[in-house]
Amino acid sequence: MTEADSPTSLVKLSQVNKHFGALHVLRDIDLDIARGEVVVVIGPSGGGKSTLCRVINRLETIDSGTITFDGQSLAVEGRALARLRSDVGMVFQQFNLFAHKTILENVTLGPIKVRKVARQKAEQRGMELLERVGIASQAAKYPAQLSGGQQQRVAIARALAMDPKMILFDEPTSALDPEMVQEVLDVMISLAREGMTMLVVTHEMGFARRAANRVVFMSDGQIIEQAAPDDFFTNPGTDRARDFLSKILTH
Repeated sequence: MTEADSPTSLVKLSQVNKHFGALHVLRDIDLDIARGEVVVVIGPSGGGKSTLCRVINRLETIDSGTITFDGQSLAVEGRALARLRSDVGMVFQQFNLFAHKTILENVTLGPIKVRKVARQKAEQRGMELLERVGIASQAAKYPAQLSGGQQQRVAIARALAMDPKMILFDEPTSALDPEMVQEVLDVMISLAREGMTMLVVTHEMGFARRAANRVVFMSDGQIIEQAAPDDFFTNPGTDRARDFLSKILTH
């Protein structure tokens, strides 16, 4: 049995292709993510990173290839798709909180509606998660009353409230003011250390160095190379990765 087929593999993409019209955004993507692994995807804008994130929980369909999650082929619709979505948390660039609901309501909505958790139990768990991300004191407020960094921490608590098997992060800090970035990264680093399976699309190289088990470098819809952080940042294996790093690490 190969490592890719072993029970430790939570997500497996094989020869995945995706087009937006004439644009070929994912080209023959092969990627395995093990349980408990933190994979950070970096690369130039427009390289397919966010689309890679979105096909794993089927926010985007694929044109060809296969994706399996926890041993099952990715569901197309219906209950199986809903189950997949509840097992794969997602944290977006723009928070995507419900503006008309309180912070606690945002966190408890999924468990109550989807997991059918009793409200009292969901609220107790919600408060624990808000405590964990450092904003329990804000539970009764509405998203507009919070800073961007606080809202993103709510979004992480909301994802955790579903007890997901994995969380996808699509550029979770790129919409934040610089002074708020670290408070979100600190929460993500603690999740990584606790063994949460994570796929993180980010421009934060410091996070990639500290938290990633593996760095995946994408460009033009392809995975160009992947390696452990130390290897990738000190000795990238391709000219394209070297060129990319030389541009961003000198700033």
